[in-house]
Amino acid sequence: MVRVLATGTFDILHPGHLLYLSAAKALGDELYVIVARDSMVKHKPKPIVPEGQRLAMVSALRIVDMAMLGSETDMFEPLRGIKPDIIALGKNQFFDEKELEARLKAHGIHAKVIRIKAFEECELCSSGAIIRKILSSNR
Repeated sequence: MVRVLATGTFDILHPGHLLYLSAAKALGDELYVIVARDSMVKHKPKPIVPEGQRLAMVSALRIVDMAMLGSETDMFEPLRGIKPDIIALGKNQFFDEKELEARLKAHGIHAKVIRIKAFEECELCSSGAIIRKILSSNR
């Protein structure tokens, strides 16, 4: 049984999220998803949708076997319980694969990191694009 882990903010679900999660699921038998905590999102604007609601949306997706909120203090904490065989990174996630694998090993987590190359190109295939569209339509 190959356990795959995908992570993300998942603010305002869109086709790009579905493509990422579908590609991640195709790498193994079980798909676990960690939804970023509001307090841990530091590399982009804070999410619009509260973390509990984002978790509920991701949990409701058929392709997701288990979804949970990440840790508020240690991003490796939930991985110790999940014990993933593969960690799937989205095309635009900011992690470097080799650096992440080294950090995982340093924490006793022996998972292969795979970058999902597929990417949905469409006008509203990012949360940021959706937010900009909403803001511009209300002027």
